[in-house]
Amino acid sequence: MSQNRNWRVVSLIAICFCIYLISSVISLAFGYSWEPFDKVNLITDVFKKVEKEELISTKPTVKNYKDQNLPTDFELYKKPDLITRFYKDENINTLSHFSEKLHQLKSTGKGKIRIAYFGDSMIEGDLLTQTLRKLLQSEFGGYGVGFLPIQTNVGNFRQTASINGNGWNAANFMTKGAKNMYISGFSFNGMGNTTFTDKSLKTASSLQKFLLYGNSNGGNIIFNGSNIGLNGNSAVNKQLLASDTLLSVKLKSNVANVPLYGLSFESENGIILDNFSFRGITGIEFKKIDEDFLKAVQNANDYDLIVMQYGVNLLWKPDTKDFSFYTKNMNPVLEKFNRAFPKSDILLVSSADRAFNYNGTWQTATGVPNVLETQAKLAFDNHLAFYNLFESMGGENSIVDWASQNPPLANKDYIHPNAKGTDVLAKKIYDALMKDYKKYKPNTQTAK
Repeated sequence: MSQNRNWRVVSLIAICFCIYLISSVISLAFGYSWEPFDKVNLITDVFKKVEKEELISTKPTVKNYKDQNLPTDFELYKKPDLITRFYKDENINTLSHFSEKLHQLKSTGKGKIRIAYFGDSMIEGDLLTQTLRKLLQSEFGGYGVGFLPIQTNVGNFRQTASINGNGWNAANFMTKGAKNMYISGFSFNGMGNTTFTDKSLKTASSLQKFLLYGNSNGGNIIFNGSNIGLNGNSAVNKQLLASDTLLSVKLKSNVANVPLYGLSFESENGIILDNFSFRGITGIEFKKIDEDFLKAVQNANDYDLIVMQYGVNLLWKPDTKDFSFYTKNMNPVLEKFNRAFPKSDILLVSSADRAFNYNGTWQTATGVPNVLETQAKLAFDNHLAFYNLFESMGGENSIVDWASQNPPLANKDYIHPNAKGTDVLAKKIYDALMKDYKKYKPNTQTAK
């Protein structure tokens, strides 16, 4: 009788232990949390220990980089005027593919270097990018305004181009259910027409005009009065329409269902910098463009450097400090870009300064440090280059100072630098690019 009772006790203990263990596993696996149980969870401490050890031992690896195992220092994100890949040794070239292409172009004068510069209203109307383009083209050659969308609502104040179009149907990042717009965030179709003018030039010896469009299904357009067949059947196609001295051209669609993305004005050699601005976004909108489409973009229009300047639209409330939602949504976007553009350098440019009125005084948003750290961590985790625009423009309350100067460098909304201010920022980014380029050693370092 006593042995039977002992067996029951052993069985009860075993059953309770199994229930305890299973509950611990389920709690960890499905993220259930109850504070009294968390303190006695059988396996939480084990996994926390492993996770901590992995965090300490793991170093970021850079895709296809010779120096990918070098020691890193995350705190470098706080430094102004520095393009960093978080290497402790700041003398290491960061944008190796871009620098290799710059070296080749400088040495031979042949070839194109293509830059995609993404941003929100901070670069709308070609602000900042128009100056950066001019500086790079002056140093390395090239001319032409680059990509122009089929139609735009902000062309009136753009100084480098005019785009006058009508009759188009447009889908964009904000269109419900829309997918695979071009990387500009827009796609157009219909029987519309547009007049494009490259105003970045007064004259051109020869200016190539390329049309970027989707699957044509045998469609055609009228370009400067000539009927031109579109022969591309990929998701993204690039077709040369003309190479001449004209700075202004007219385009009309003859087929309603062919997706048209834009026209690009380019020199045969040199720097081509495309402005891709879209007001009010943070970058997570690129989740609406799938990886195969991005690969088709790169196949048609090979980019050497991709710049993403976002962040200010995360600071839309005065007291927001938690940006974990941004990490969750932006990480997949950056992973997708890394896969779709495997040979391109990708540079994340942080938020600039933004101020709110706190107790009657305009001050830097309290969430700015959190945004900067979040963006830097995204760059660090995805092995991308990073540039701290906030610190480079002066740090805390710099937007307030810029708006108060005479003449002012920023608008009184305490969000947007004006044309003079964006010229200052463009020069700072250019100087940082050149500083990184000077670290490049062509005899010892290979491109990606």
